[in-house]
Amino acid sequence: MPSRRSRRPIRSPISAWFPRPARRPTPLRRKASRTIPSSPIERFALAAFLACTLALAGCGGSASGKNGDEALPGVGLYGSLPILWGESGDIRGFLESENGRHWARDLLQSGSLKPLDSLADAGGSLPLPRGDVLVLAQPRPLTPQENVALDNWVRAGGRVLLFADPMLTAHSIFALGDARRPQDMAMLSPILGRWGLLLEFDEAQQSGERLVELREGAVPVNLAGRFRTVQKAGKETVRCSLEAAALMADCRVGSGRVLALADAALLEDSHDPQDAEQRRAILQKLLRRVSRPI
Repeated sequence: MPSRRSRRPIRSPISAWFPRPARRPTPLRRKASRTIPSSPIERFALAAFLACTLALAGCGGSASGKNGDEALPGVGLYGSLPILWGESGDIRGFLESENGRHWARDLLQSGSLKPLDSLADAGGSLPLPRGDVLVLAQPRPLTPQENVALDNWVRAGGRVLLFADPMLTAHSIFALGDARRPQDMAMLSPILGRWGLLLEFDEAQQSGERLVELREGAVPVNLAGRFRTVQKAGKETVRCSLEAAALMADCRVGSGRVLALADAALLEDSHDPQDAEQRRAILQKLLRRVSRPI
């Protein structure tokens, strides 16, 4: 344990990380022990098919959210957290995980939901309408093409709700080094730097979930990071304000907006209905906030 509190910037590795190509989904007619599809889009399609087949939930999103809430804007989802599918190494486990749907799944599906495999298409553009909100849930390191596509999309009017956790505390059934495991440390220095932000982590802080007050309510955090604004020449189109002891950054980037949290504990799954509903309400308010003009 260091003798004084230290804040170290979270930096990307020297070598660029390139995600492996998504594998084709394993046909259901094969053995149940086969590995499930690894692509987010393929997993989402399979989950929707299974939900309809087993009548566990309605297929597709409705015009209004849960409990009659006003419909959310269209949402694009990109990240490593198992929100749309549970963690499982085979089809049987994947079927069983449908019984314990993540609390955020129905909320995100209340509008038009588009899960993304990449942030850059063949033409180098982010494949999401600018009127939608892009949720980045502890994403893996972005490629140079994705960094450019994301920055251009935001500056042209896109909206981003980012969860960047420097020390992820969510449990995973997959071991360190397994490609299916969520990203343990956010490594987004290039794009954060473009938006005038630096993510820091205090190694002296104690572990354990605690609540931090935002204007949207009390949000749970655990081993959270903090943002620091950095001034760069030629970035006059970026303006950020920090909230809740720098846990949150609200940035105007060109014509767009980025709302970033330096922790992802809010998105951890909860089997307590009351706790899950409180988390859902906070996420819904964050989505509405980032969709409004800054």
